[in-house]
Amino acid sequence: MRRTASPLLKTKLFVPESKSRLVQREHLVNSISEGFRQGKRLVAVVAPAGYGKSTLLAQWAHHAGMPSAWLSVDARDNDPARFWRYFAASIASALPEQHRRQLETNCQWEAGVSIYTFLDALISGLPEETDQKHAFALLLDDLHEITERSILDGLSYLFDYIPDSMHVILSSRSELMIPGIKRLANGEAMVVGLSQLQFTASETESLFHLVNGELQLEWTSSQLDELQQKTEGWITGLQLHLLSLSRRTSNENLMSPLSGGETFISDYLFQEVLHSLPDGLHDFLLRTSVLSRIDASACNALTGRRDGRQQLNELQRLNLFLIPLDGTRTWFRYHHLFAQFLQGQLRRRNEEEYAAMHRAAGLYFSKNGLMEDAIDHLFEANENALAIQALEQHLPLALRQGDLSTLMNWYRKIPDTYSMTLELSLLHSFLLVLAGDLERSERVLERLEEEIDGLSPSNHQDQLRSSLLFVRSNLVFLNGDFSGWLAFSEKIRNHLAPDNPVFYQFDYNRQEPYVRRTSLGMKGMLSEETEKVGKLFIGVLEGHGWKSSLLNLYVKQCLAEGYYEWNRLADSRELLMQLRNSDRLQGTPGLLIPVLLTEARLHAAEGKSALAYHTLDEAAEAAAACIHDGRRWDHYVRAVRSNLYLRDGRLGEAKKELAPLHSGSGSKPVYRRETEFLALVRLLWRQRKEAEALPMLELLKLQAEREQQIASLVEIICLQALLEAQRGQRLLSLRLIEEALVLGKNNGYRRTFMDEGTDMRRLLKTYLADRYNMRASSDSDQGISQQEALLEYVEKLIHDFSDTPDIPALQNLSVPDLLEPLSGKELLLLEQLRLGATNKQMAAALGLSEGTIRVYLSRLYEKLGVSTRTQALVKTQSLPLPGGSILSD
Repeated sequence: MRRTASPLLKTKLFVPESKSRLVQREHLVNSISEGFRQGKRLVAVVAPAGYGKSTLLAQWAHHAGMPSAWLSVDARDNDPARFWRYFAASIASALPEQHRRQLETNCQWEAGVSIYTFLDALISGLPEETDQKHAFALLLDDLHEITERSILDGLSYLFDYIPDSMHVILSSRSELMIPGIKRLANGEAMVVGLSQLQFTASETESLFHLVNGELQLEWTSSQLDELQQKTEGWITGLQLHLLSLSRRTSNENLMSPLSGGETFISDYLFQEVLHSLPDGLHDFLLRTSVLSRIDASACNALTGRRDGRQQLNELQRLNLFLIPLDGTRTWFRYHHLFAQFLQGQLRRRNEEEYAAMHRAAGLYFSKNGLMEDAIDHLFEANENALAIQALEQHLPLALRQGDLSTLMNWYRKIPDTYSMTLELSLLHSFLLVLAGDLERSERVLERLEEEIDGLSPSNHQDQLRSSLLFVRSNLVFLNGDFSGWLAFSEKIRNHLAPDNPVFYQFDYNRQEPYVRRTSLGMKGMLSEETEKVGKLFIGVLEGHGWKSSLLNLYVKQCLAEGYYEWNRLADSRELLMQLRNSDRLQGTPGLLIPVLLTEARLHAAEGKSALAYHTLDEAAEAAAACIHDGRRWDHYVRAVRSNLYLRDGRLGEAKKELAPLHSGSGSKPVYRRETEFLALVRLLWRQRKEAEALPMLELLKLQAEREQQIASLVEIICLQALLEAQRGQRLLSLRLIEEALVLGKNNGYRRTFMDEGTDMRRLLKTYLADRYNMRASSDSDQGISQQEALLEYVEKLIHDFSDTPDIPALQNLSVPDLLEPLSGKELLLLEQLRLGATNKQMAAALGLSEGTIRVYLSRLYEKLGVSTRTQALVKTQSLPLPGGSILSD
């Protein structure tokens, strides 16, 4: 039966069993635990192969008394997307349910997002408590396999900021290549090195007694001391030497092979052990040694026999360096040193047989849907045609997972002498674009363009030109060479044909609430040139029958969102209606949800609240129907609904809408959940909790700057300005709104300002008056033209508000007949009075005690010049308070 390939191999996350026939290294286990008790949070176990590093980590995990996350690192993990995917999955396995959900929500790797943004999200999902109940350990085995600099930099960043609840133990054969591990310098880390890992004389004796039940040899204490000294405590050497004695009949010359380097000794002793085995088992080991993961079926595929399970059971009985990779003893691997030795023996026996075993392994894994293993084995067997066939089959999944480094590494394995098809070369160029290698991708595309132009006119040539146009279109969104794209598209627009679905059906958005936040949407950059390219691109695609291609639909959505931002609502609506009629919409949540959210905001902008809420109900149903990531899409819908509730003055409903998002004011904002946290900021703004909202915005702003996310920056800075204005920081507020206006003007932004309502209009008028006054009092002409252009932009923005349904303001009331302005809490209290709330209900709604409510009411009555609740209501009947309710359930 064909197995379904999983994005995660569970065997990489399995804590190896602590076998009974192992020497228990209690002093080292206790030493590591004591280090953690003394405040150490990072333990590095560093020694050459064969000194029991993995065994020590496993023994500690089984005796630690805290949840342990395990990750077995291998060379394939040098792909950042793959490494961090497994890294996050490993940590999630050790967390309590609440933290696991938060980490899974926050922490989704996406190509194009900086590793530090990803790690900030990961760290924010970890428990901060230091009590034992929430403590956990992460064990990274064989970390020396990682050489990719970006991963090492990411680990360095992580180790500098991990919370007290997280302990890290890692093993490595060589000195750590992780830059800047500050903890090693400031006393928060410890190293367990070679001298500590070497077996002591007593441990050598313990090992001898464990295996002597089968050997039945009599050794003196002096012989054991000599054995320990000659092996210098090298654990694998000791095990091998004892195993090699299993067929000897005397104790003579027991130490003779123990001279020379470790490699020489291990090869000699492995040879001794191997020759003592039956021929059938000997041959089984050699043939299956090429497998990095072993199960009975894979063994049968390579040996041509049916006794794989029995042979694996026999290897376990003999304790022959077979390591279980799961709890059911289905999957195994050989000890790395043993596997290297066996593969060397196989190649010396027959190089063709070595290649044949890799070929058989590749075909077996391919048949069972384990394509990563299949591709690696087929390349190792020099079966390039089969490897490329498997690569083409696996490529769509690898692209969805963002495994760009892995894909590029496979391309590097294709020999220069192998003639790749033009289709495969175009895929290569597409990968280069996605990986950000723009110069190289341009060179490859120029070469391919020449080759394609040199072909005889045919449908095949037109298909290749279509693919070329697709790749160049992606390139232009990164390098900004619009004029070059226009010239190229004009040259070939009459020579295009339906294309490979890998290209034109590529799903550009799997995580963002709006397509303009993606690289395709240029992260919020808007200009007349981008509009021109987008419209021409749509025209080219639809003119050749590609109206339903995902690329065409995503470009349309980018334009629709851009038109909304430019306040060209009719143009936005026209594109949204076209998208709504597409058959592809329902099966693509990364397109469907942004379409519905944009449509809902458009309805709200036109004052059609009922239609806006109806559209959001439709979006919520679509999110619920998503097989994958439905909760994330639902959170985006809730965030937008909360914003609309606040614009309609329905404060209580907005608060209730955000409750399931678990993004309370104490949560640390993360880039991946920016939309949710900005909704929370708006709620806090309406509740006049500026002190809670502003730190969130500062963190979100830093993340948006790091990601060069223009759309986010303008929105965040606008909210900063509004909150500072609300708390009376006039100069700071004006400086911030100018920062947002400069960014907004450069991209023609309108709705980001207008959607904030009356408070934004008031702030813009204040800014305009202030800058005109400054200009009038200034003698300098420097920068006058730029300042005039900015002020003209502000005047147009203010004018745009006249066509927008009014949104309630939140400024403090300043009415002539009041003794002094009402504070934020007093305004909210007055709103409760109008709703007829009792003191108890007010206390619940505002999070205060009933005694505090009575004090606030007394001060409110004093300011209003009244003495009763009824008089207060009569006095304030005509005051423009925000509507809605914040009554708690």
